[in-house]
Amino acid sequence: MSSSVTRAEIAANVRAYRERQVLEGNKELTLYLPVEAVEYLDELKAQLGLRNRSQALVILIEQGREAIRHIT
Repeated sequence: MSSSVTRAEIAANVRAYRERQVLEGNKELTLYLPVEAVEYLDELKAQLGLRNRSQALVILIEQGREAIRHIT
């Protein structure tokens, strides 16, 4: 951590980031997953050039929804 950035500034930046996420319609979620599941998310992230695991998870959820629509 740079000595020019205080903990208060970091905390303010984190709060602002979380507020922006809420305004964009996103919600924070903490998960415990098997290592294999996280590794798969990482593989998908790398293959598709995604920025984070969340994007990989959203893609999988959307694909699951689409598959269910075709079944029902």
